Amino acid sequence: MQTEKLDIASVLEARKAQLAMKRLMDIAISGAALLVIWPVLAVIAAAIVIDDPGPVFYRQVRVGKDGETFRIFKFRTMIVDADKKGLSITVGRDNRITRVGAFLRSTKLDELAQLINVFVGEMSFVGPRPEVPRYTELYTPYQRQVLLVRPGITDYASIAYRSESELLAKAEDPERMYIEEIMPAKIELNMKYLREISPLADIRLILSTIAAIVRD
Repeated sequence: MQTEKLDIASVLEARKAQLAMKRLMDIAISGAALLVIWPVLAVIAAAIVIDDPGPVFYRQVRVGKDGETFRIFKFRTMIVDADKKGLSITVGRDNRITRVGAFLRSTKLDELAQLINVFVGEMSFVGPRPEVPRYTELYTPYQRQVLLVRPGITDYASIAYRSESELLAKAEDPERMYIEEIMPAKIELNMKYLREISPLADIRLILSTIAAIVRD
């Protein structure tokens, strides 16, 4: 385990220049995207409020690089105060999800708001998906290595577990299944990304994500 930790640390150290380029790409692309698609974002915001009056964004606390917490931007897809009326994970046809929210989730349009997190440096386009504090507190020292980099909008785990809520719906204890089975599997996929992290790897993952969304 210690060897593995040293290996990941050395990979990131050796790729400092590529990580700097990755950050520059994040700034340039997210900034340009926000300028170009703001009319789409405005339409999404209006649809959310018309369907279910309340905040446009859902600002949940997540854990980012080096264990620092931040508030993630997501277009709200659930009823107001949904996090106080159920689990932190979404299971199957969760009755907290609004009509517009169901569409935004199925098309991943709810994630577009995270362009703001990317632009300000809290996230990257590609990186381990950020978890809520209650789950990262369960990480082993080995698993905490995923916090060495900025979290991302997409990653290998996002593609592999894009039907996660349906999978959890079949479990007798969804949260236990997530903690004991799905979360560790996601972290292993994150470790795979950490070993190959680079702007080119990011481009491949972004294209794979788009292809998965189109297939679905």
